[in-house]
Amino acid sequence: MTDDFLRLVSQANPASRRYQPASNGYPPSGSTVPYSDNQSPQLMDPFFDDEDDNAADSAFGRPAPMQSQESGLPLARSAAPPAGVGGSKISLGGGFPQGWNFDDDDFRPADGSAFSESASFPRLKHPPHKPPVSKTRKWKWPWRKEKVSTGERIIALNSSAANADFCSNFISTSKYNVLSFVPKFLFEQFSKYANLFFLFTACIQQIPGVSPTNKYTTIAPLAVVLLASAFKEMQEDLKRHQSDSELNSRLAKVLTPQSTFTEKKWLDIQVGDVVRLENNDFIPADLIIISSSEPEGLCYIETSNLDGETNLKIKQASPHTAPLTSPSLVNALHGSLRSEQPNNSLYTYEGTLDLISDGGIPKQIPLGPDQVLLRGAQLRNTPWAYGLAVFTGHETKLMRNATAAPIKRTAVEHQVNLQIVFLFILLLALSVGSTIGSSIRTWFFSSSQWYLFESTSLSGRAKGFIEDILTFIILYNNLIPISLIVTMEVVKFQQAQLINSDLDMYYARTDTPALCRTSSLVEELGQIEYVFSDKTGTLTCNEMEFRCCSIAGTAYADVVDDTKRDGEDGKDGWKTFAEMRSMLESVNDPFLDGPSTSQTTVAEQERNVMHEFLTLLAVCHTVIPEVKDGKTVYQASSPDEAALVAGAELLGYQFHTRKPKSVFVNIRGQTQEFDVLNVCEFNSTRKRMSTIIRTPEGKIKLYTKGADTVILERLSKNQPFTEKTLVHLEDYATDGLRTLCLAFRDIPEQEYRQWASIYDQAASTINGRGEALDEAAELIEKDLFLLGATAIEDKLQDGVPDTIHTLQMAGIKVWVLTGDRQETAINIGMSCRLISESMNLVIVNEENSKDTQNFLTKRLSAIKNQRNSGELEDLALIIDGKSLGFALEKDLSKIFLELAIMCKAVICCRVSPLQKALVVKLVKKNQKAILLAIGDGANDVSMIQAAHVGVGISGVEGLQAARSADVAISQFRFLKKLLLVHGAWSYRRLSKLILYSFYKNIVLYMTQFWYSFFNNFSGQIAYESWTLSMYNVVFTVLPPLVIGIFDQFVSARILDRYPQLYILGQRNEFFTKTAFWLWVANALYHSLILYGFSVILFWGDLKLSDGFDSGHWFWGTTLYLAVLLTVLGKAALISDLWTKYTVAAIPGSFIFTMCFLPLYAVVAPAIGFSTEYSGIVHRLWTSSVFYFVLIFIPIFCLVRDFVWKYYRRTYMPSSYHIAQELQKYNIPDYRPRQEQFQKAIKKVRATQRMRRNRGFAFSQTESAGKQDQAKIIRAYDTSNARPSGY
Repeated sequence: MTDDFLRLVSQANPASRRYQPASNGYPPSGSTVPYSDNQSPQLMDPFFDDEDDNAADSAFGRPAPMQSQESGLPLARSAAPPAGVGGSKISLGGGFPQGWNFDDDDFRPADGSAFSESASFPRLKHPPHKPPVSKTRKWKWPWRKEKVSTGERIIALNSSAANADFCSNFISTSKYNVLSFVPKFLFEQFSKYANLFFLFTACIQQIPGVSPTNKYTTIAPLAVVLLASAFKEMQEDLKRHQSDSELNSRLAKVLTPQSTFTEKKWLDIQVGDVVRLENNDFIPADLIIISSSEPEGLCYIETSNLDGETNLKIKQASPHTAPLTSPSLVNALHGSLRSEQPNNSLYTYEGTLDLISDGGIPKQIPLGPDQVLLRGAQLRNTPWAYGLAVFTGHETKLMRNATAAPIKRTAVEHQVNLQIVFLFILLLALSVGSTIGSSIRTWFFSSSQWYLFESTSLSGRAKGFIEDILTFIILYNNLIPISLIVTMEVVKFQQAQLINSDLDMYYARTDTPALCRTSSLVEELGQIEYVFSDKTGTLTCNEMEFRCCSIAGTAYADVVDDTKRDGEDGKDGWKTFAEMRSMLESVNDPFLDGPSTSQTTVAEQERNVMHEFLTLLAVCHTVIPEVKDGKTVYQASSPDEAALVAGAELLGYQFHTRKPKSVFVNIRGQTQEFDVLNVCEFNSTRKRMSTIIRTPEGKIKLYTKGADTVILERLSKNQPFTEKTLVHLEDYATDGLRTLCLAFRDIPEQEYRQWASIYDQAASTINGRGEALDEAAELIEKDLFLLGATAIEDKLQDGVPDTIHTLQMAGIKVWVLTGDRQETAINIGMSCRLISESMNLVIVNEENSKDTQNFLTKRLSAIKNQRNSGELEDLALIIDGKSLGFALEKDLSKIFLELAIMCKAVICCRVSPLQKALVVKLVKKNQKAILLAIGDGANDVSMIQAAHVGVGISGVEGLQAARSADVAISQFRFLKKLLLVHGAWSYRRLSKLILYSFYKNIVLYMTQFWYSFFNNFSGQIAYESWTLSMYNVVFTVLPPLVIGIFDQFVSARILDRYPQLYILGQRNEFFTKTAFWLWVANALYHSLILYGFSVILFWGDLKLSDGFDSGHWFWGTTLYLAVLLTVLGKAALISDLWTKYTVAAIPGSFIFTMCFLPLYAVVAPAIGFSTEYSGIVHRLWTSSVFYFVLIFIPIFCLVRDFVWKYYRRTYMPSSYHIAQELQKYNIPDYRPRQEQFQKAIKKVRATQRMRRNRGFAFSQTESAGKQDQAKIIRAYDTSNARPSGY
């Protein structure tokens, strides 16, 4: 018999539930593993990056849900959905876990003596004496690989000494610590070629007789650069340390041996500790639930920190530990917990609780994902729960998913590194050229230049050649700007501060500003081509709102527009909920003149339909009520269910108490009890849920709710409201609402008795119980009467549709990767304008690899043929997790990617956390595009870290994604300004800054090269060495900074109005190789003009009025200031926005230099610091030639630049030039607005589309053929008091 059959028998047969072997489901047998060893799909090798060695077990699709046999409450998707019920990499051995034994006879030793102790069951009453373990944390070297644990982890119960070897609960998400800061920081800094080059230059400057400049002119600025970078890194990392410290210092209640609870900091919690959680507490470590305040050890957790979903998940203690509801009972536990080793699979767990009773008889209790409470989740709607710590600190599943933040390098940084290499090659060429010139002088003209004492020996000349090369390298070293790297760092840091302080991205409701955590990536925000987004919690709030309903052919809504109230196109007008309530409350008064009898009958019939409709909403569900602060709160495994019950309460039908066999509803002030006879549960095949109830009057009724397609085909003939209801359904679906149809019928007592016996027989079926129950339900769900329909809004975050539409206009492709169902994802895609009405949907939903391949290949060839014939149809690709698992296989991934890239929108449904990362890596590997991933839960962390830029949604306390992301924003709509405005600005500013920095250095240092031809290639310097060093660090440091921080090539309003301007960044228009070489050519031209004219004007040396020659430093300083004025003039020409800072930086820098230099030229020689400027001030600053050079040469240089700028703007304008003119002259935009026409077209297309594909609300979480929700609600009696747990 197969394992599947055995499992089915054990699940279906009630008799087998008292004791089941630990192997049932934990670990599952090989047959349930999605990819067994013999058919590995080679997912990561070698096509993908090989970074994911610790791939989550949940990587490839979501297998069958977790089967909790022990409890008899087999929780499935109502619990945290298991991503890998099989195939856990760190399993407990083969088919059976190591050392497990299931034959009771074998527990007694061969000699028949009573059980004493064994390796599995150590005697724990007197633990062996161990030396006290110090609480200091173990440091490990960054390069040391973590030891992978194998086998199983044994945790002793109620024995802290035996568990002292496990890791502490301390966590750290910081990049550096005290020991690693210096090596890590220096490694990162010297991976930048510029810093490496300057370190080399600083070293050769120390060689005596080689350097033409001072020893410290390179090492001092380099030290300043490194210190500035270190300060920035420390500032960013300190924030992470503070966040960690706050988390580690939170308090939790831990059980003591004296059966009391003491408060401990989270970091002091050890493996094996029993923690008491109270309502709304965050879970401090991975715990095994022992018991709770709820019946049968149930508890509810919210996992929004883990997966972004706010609907509650159900967890349940084992029936063996659920009665332990006091500290003394928990302390009486003896034995051990054998657990799997720590791993990163959020949805799987395998373990066994080995308990020893007072009589010394062992008992094994299997544990699975249903019993695990993960760190980072929050206990909700459960007064208290006890949990046993099984994984702590960095061994928790949450931290295992939060891999170390990778060091991300931007495309611009890579390009800068490449350009530095080019300039270094140029520098070497110039140095070698100059050295050859020097050698020619030495070898051929040494006799005529006898006074220089040139070396004539071969070895002396060889030594001279090497020294000359080093001299010229030092002389020209600043062709590569030393200030560039630090200027870029400072500018990026300031741009990050501007993002942080932008009030347009501040969310007042949660008091959350935007936070740019990794400032080094800001320019990539302006080059994004793909956005990968999570759905739940990122696009949607995961809050369902009961918006509209259609009852007896009349549409009702909370608020009704005037257009809908009057009705249009022959439709009846809509009414408000208030009008419905007044109709329900109105009672005919016989003494008043009333309407005619026929009208009364119609109104009475409508009232009856309303009563049945609202009763159905209040009774047909699996919601559990809880009174909190005098207000009823609904616990539902699906937010849809809670919204429907809340809608009924809003309309006067309040469900308030649930007992095992009945529900109590307060109908307009009067409580009525409805007996729940049977529940036919929802699943994706049935697409409906039915409840059979006995009313207070004793009638038996069937209430059914479900998708319109399945309800309409089960109606009786001659339905009065079908046509009108269908019209309303189309209206709701066009607005992106999730719809359900509601129907009922009266069941005669005799028919119910006959059906109940069939149902009971189906429920006791051993093989195929789920199918049998579905068939039994089919027999009774017929001849229904249609009451109407409901419409629920899966509330989108504010501004999501507009943001997605704008991003698409900006040339950004948006892909949604969600764990949600396909219909829900399509529905959300419609409502958030990701999928438009005109798009053709390509839905991939295949069961195996071959079918997936055939489907993808056929669709791809069909689309290519269509495109070749000239038809350009917008496409949207929808693919589910199972098909995606096949599509990501090596041989299929290229086809899948090619098809996906042809589509305007892509939605991947039912995907696991690792699949999200694999999709991102697939695109990253094969497309030369910058990718951004945005999400809000721990399941999005791998995707966020795989993309070039990761954005986390913050605002909810402790969200894991926001901690791991490069930028944290609190609403999806802020992405528009982050990319289109801040991103575009940052990219343009950085491009300008880098090109300008190269330009200003080449202009100055090429004059030094031209001078070499006149100084006999002797290595003589044209400028005073400290003035030369101050060029980069003082005199020209402000213009690039101000351009990099404040420049705006167009305003935020224009960038928002014309999102197409963003395409300039995607195409990398501003920072191309061509642009770089054009700037280099311009710099060479300027240096040649400056040097040439200065030499002509000073030819033969100027004679001063006192009869002396002007001298070398007179000419050098004049040329230096002319160069300075030229590069400042160039900065003024390229500045698009003039602010007070621009004025201070550009004219201000020159004024400062003109004041500082004379002062320096007086003080430096006086104190013996630098003697070159001795006696120069009164001669230079009083010379007319000096001022003539300063005015004439820079103007002559910049005339060409100005003329080219005029010609380009006038005759070859770019898109942003036109936008700049629109902005400057405030030209109105006369684009034709055809909104009314477009609205009508949209409505027609939407109706056509929705008829084919309407998203319905899922009334309940699905239970894979196992009827578990009914059992959960039968377990509850909300009228009884609950245990206190003390």
